[in-house]
Amino acid sequence: MKLKSDYKVLLENFFSLSALQIVGYILPLITIPYLVRVLGVDKYGLVSFATAFLVYFQILTDYGFNLSATKEISVHRDDQTKLSEIFSSVMTIKIILMIISFLILYLIVFSFEKFTGDWQIYFLAFGIVIGNLLFPIWFFQGMERMKYITLLNIIANIIFTISIFAFIKNTSDYVYVPLFNSLGTIVAGIISIGIIFKIFGIRFVIPSTESLHDTFKESTDYFLSRASVSIYTSSNAFFLGLFTNNMAVGYYSAAEKIYSAAQGLYYPVGQVIYPYMVKSKNKSFYRRVFKSTVFFNVILCCLIFVLSLWIVNFLYGNNFQESAMVLRIFAVALLVTIPSQLLGYPFLAALGLQKYANGSVIIGSVFHLVILLLLIPIMNIYIVAGLVVVTEIIVLLIRLYGVKKHKLWW
Repeated sequence: MKLKSDYKVLLENFFSLSALQIVGYILPLITIPYLVRVLGVDKYGLVSFATAFLVYFQILTDYGFNLSATKEISVHRDDQTKLSEIFSSVMTIKIILMIISFLILYLIVFSFEKFTGDWQIYFLAFGIVIGNLLFPIWFFQGMERMKYITLLNIIANIIFTISIFAFIKNTSDYVYVPLFNSLGTIVAGIISIGIIFKIFGIRFVIPSTESLHDTFKESTDYFLSRASVSIYTSSNAFFLGLFTNNMAVGYYSAAEKIYSAAQGLYYPVGQVIYPYMVKSKNKSFYRRVFKSTVFFNVILCCLIFVLSLWIVNFLYGNNFQESAMVLRIFAVALLVTIPSQLLGYPFLAALGLQKYANGSVIIGSVFHLVILLLLIPIMNIYIVAGLVVVTEIIVLLIRLYGVKKHKLWW
């Protein structure tokens, strides 16, 4: 009976997150082609560059809590006092990190000409950092109540979509794109805090110094891992913007959006089975999920590779031909990325082997960053996309080594 109940929760959470992903695909399929056509390659590239830059501050304020706090909430879900303590400690640390992030942003923007000329877009984009802080996804994941994540993200996406079509009419409106993105995220975040207080009965308590220290220390390994991932994801568009031009960022980001959307198909799988695996350690169940997901992924990668030119033309028009080849390279990366992601936190970390999940991306990111710096003189969108493939292979091999060494597959 308990097993059936667990599977029922898993299915409910899976379909909740799947509904979120469907909406998350439909709305961008409407807004991104519209933005590309209205803003043009150059301004769309600038918006993408600003977004990539702000990801660093999102990573800092998240500080790995989407993984470490999810685990703690899952373990202590029946202890109301402990839940309030965890919630309060995490939110306090995130607020402190947000203030530090804003000060760093201010110094960078007004110290370098590259940023000063478009300073408004960076400060408006910072609202996304605030919204992410207010929206404690980790709490809902740990409680395995994914329907709230679905509902609130849909609200944020709808606000963004309506605002884009209502107010973005010409190239000069590019600066408002991150503003509307921030607005939707902040509204969803405020509602989520209300839900946590009223429905879950969580109270904000002033955390002790010891609690803050322990919470911060517990999440440090996860933060290093998440920060490392950003080096070979967001850093690509960021480096292209620094050392090439906004048009290159535009072409690269257009293909990367499709790549990210394809990865997002598997988001519900990883997010749902992670807290379940933390509790159950059910390896036979995991193996079934892994095999079926990888099989589906191989088919999807082949379709993207073959239809890349048609996909790009359909979404962005004939002015984005350069993005098609980048998308083909990303299709190869996707073959490696999905099994690697499934082996990471949903499996290795859930079984207590975080060192492989975290260490693999740290090693991969160091490799990626070093090669990226060496490639600056000849950097282009195709070379950067190819480097993503190589880095993802390194991460996967390290995780496979961890699985084999500890005989986890049997």
